[in-house]
Amino acid sequence: MSNFKMFMKENKKKKQNEKYAPTVSLVDENGEPLEWEFKHISSKENEELREECTTEVPVTGKFGMYRNKTNGAAYVRKLITASVVYPELDNSELQESYGVMGAEDLLMEMVDDPGEYAELAEFVQKMQGFKTLQEEVDEAKN
Repeated sequence: MSNFKMFMKENKKKKQNEKYAPTVSLVDENGEPLEWEFKHISSKENEELREECTTEVPVTGKFGMYRNKTNGAAYVRKLITASVVYPELDNSELQESYGVMGAEDLLMEMVDDPGEYAELAEFVQKMQGFKTLQEEVDEAKN
């Protein structure tokens, strides 16, 4: 097989879904935290999420000049929501049980502990191939 053929789509490895229990508040009949299922998203999907969270803001002291500003918290929330396969965050019955409308609001209600949410955000970002701030700091030191 020539090297070029190795780049063909049929040779690309499929990324497997991963499981993670984001909160100790939701448990099974044995008291074990419920695992959620997460999928990898594409670079295109990621770019669309980032664009949804980016606005132009005026540059202070430079009339008529603008720069892009991304709402990091909104982006991470959208990234997590897009990654969740199970439970189905778009399920209206599940949303109704928490008194919310929308997958992102449901996510925030289901994982309502700030520490757990931060750990979930880190898990999803690492799963999607992003490095944590600590990993970048460690790399810079070496």
